[in-house]
Amino acid sequence: VDEYLKNHHIIGKSDAYVNCIRKAMMVAKTDATVLIRGENGTGKEMLAQEIHRLSTRKEHSMVTVDMGAISESLFESELFGHERGSFTDAYESRPGKFEAASGSSLFMDEIGNLPLAMQAKLLTVLQNRKITRIGSNKVIPVDIRLLSATNKNIQDMVDSGTFREDLLYRLNTIHLEIPPLRERREDIHLFINYFMQRYAAKYEKKEIFLHEHALEKLCSYHWPGNIRELQHTIEKAVILCEGDVIRSKDIFVKQ
Repeated sequence: VDEYLKNHHIIGKSDAYVNCIRKAMMVAKTDATVLIRGENGTGKEMLAQEIHRLSTRKEHSMVTVDMGAISESLFESELFGHERGSFTDAYESRPGKFEAASGSSLFMDEIGNLPLAMQAKLLTVLQNRKITRIGSNKVIPVDIRLLSATNKNIQDMVDSGTFREDLLYRLNTIHLEIPPLRERREDIHLFINYFMQRYAAKYEKKEIFLHEHALEKLCSYHWPGNIRELQHTIEKAVILCEGDVIRSKDIFVKQ
């Protein structure tokens, strides 16, 4: 796993993260469904992309859909497609995400935001692996590898009646938990160095150094936005720092 992380530029050496990557590598070459859980900004989509890249379906692009952003009225059209004239503004026939992902991987992000009514429709398709476009009677088989992600505790949602238990079983053959950044403190410095180099190159600053007080400030922060928040913080610091040294005053975080 250590050699894999090094060769594929995946940042992390904490035990919790390395164990997550090890599990992901084991499941990647299978067609098992995977549910990735983690707080916002922990890198759930990146892990899904890596699982797809290691899979037997890697020759085809992974298809991504944000389940939390689909309105109930457009749910079936977005996922299952529609025929021309099947509803207002359906000016042409269009395949849905399931058809587009056939032969590849379908990544459903924010699956925990899906209302119950839509969960039932999704479950039926996952059970049968067949879809019917809106406005058509033709049944279309789909061959997908399903990956999904959420920042919610789905089991708690099942217990409270807001998520279908039978759908969870369909999604959760393998469960991967990405730890938040505050639980992988030894990785913070790695991310700092990576983002400093990245943004120094982007903004054409030959070399950027980090003052020890700035490093202390970064390492003591609890990072509620996780890696995404750290990334934006370093980018801002690289832009605003005077000269080639990032100082504590260049680090904008809530203390």
